[in-house]
Amino acid sequence: MRSEVLTTGPVNLAFEAKLTELVDAKYAISCSSGTAALHLAVQAIGLKAGDKVVVPTITFLATANAPRYTGADVLFADVEPDTGLMGAGQLEEVIYKIEDKVAAVIPVHLGGQSPNLAEISRLARRHKIAIIEDASHAIGSVYAGSEKNNLVGSCGDSQITTFSFHPAKNIAMGEGGAVTTNDERLAHRLRLLRNHGMVREEHYPDPWFYQMRELGFNYRASDIHCALGLSQLNKLPNFSEKRRRLVESYDLKLGTLAPVVRSVRRMPGNPVWHLYIVLIDFSQIEIDRATVMNRLLAAGIGSQVHYIPVHQQPYYKELYGEMNMPGAEQYYRRCLSLPLYTRMEEKDVQYVVETLGNIIGL
Repeated sequence: MRSEVLTTGPVNLAFEAKLTELVDAKYAISCSSGTAALHLAVQAIGLKAGDKVVVPTITFLATANAPRYTGADVLFADVEPDTGLMGAGQLEEVIYKIEDKVAAVIPVHLGGQSPNLAEISRLARRHKIAIIEDASHAIGSVYAGSEKNNLVGSCGDSQITTFSFHPAKNIAMGEGGAVTTNDERLAHRLRLLRNHGMVREEHYPDPWFYQMRELGFNYRASDIHCALGLSQLNKLPNFSEKRRRLVESYDLKLGTLAPVVRSVRRMPGNPVWHLYIVLIDFSQIEIDRATVMNRLLAAGIGSQVHYIPVHQQPYYKELYGEMNMPGAEQYYRRCLSLPLYTRMEEKDVQYVVETLGNIIGL
């Protein structure tokens, strides 16, 4: 607060440098939100009206909305019913279902878990499809690569990775996001688009002179937000370890509620869990999900559903019509996110599991 620069200053640069170090990427570009990160990413790869972009239907709205900002069309992909993740198989179904070429795909790391990016990358390369990872849930996660484990954000199997640092995320900077890439040209373009498309060059004789080469946005992150983000990034190893321990505790204790309640199927890799999602077979119990959530809340336990399939949203139904996504619909019918945050203790996990068991009669 006492510094002379409060926006895009030295703390901003320090935050970006720390992020590149943590995710093993060459470039990081901070911005004002995870949605801004997605919008910058699709603009940077040159998406335009009429282009086709594949997005899994189980995700937050912003993943699909960002391509629409460019005028591109979203092609929704189904997901695995036991993970909520889009794999190469679901992507391939979409590719071969349409006659037009697919320009890009946005795989989503859901709850901290990653899809099989190596398989998605091989398929995308074969069809010359750009990959933008939506890693809003997955900072610090490691996914199983084709040869070795890879850090999410290292862009080993993509052109760009986007992150969100919303207050609900594992790393919070109030509001904020970032984009990582290993492509110098993309990094330059992302920085340009973040700041109105405006450039100042030292060789101009007039010190006030600037030019706008293309239409950009005011998506800068302030140094105030980056100061909080930098502090948070320094705590990421401890945060990650605590979340993993809590998930192990949940997994162990939820065994008493199986098979009616079970966690989502585990993918290869080493995720940093953002969400603890369980799948509940509501057909086997006498109460519905809303009742379960309300009774949990009455006992002091918050819960949430991540997410309503985006293809079911009125905007997209009006735009593209009704769609049949059996995997997503099966996942959505059963999913419930239980509390997961770093101040939790083992006794809190025990209380959540015992309370859930009492509510559903197990």
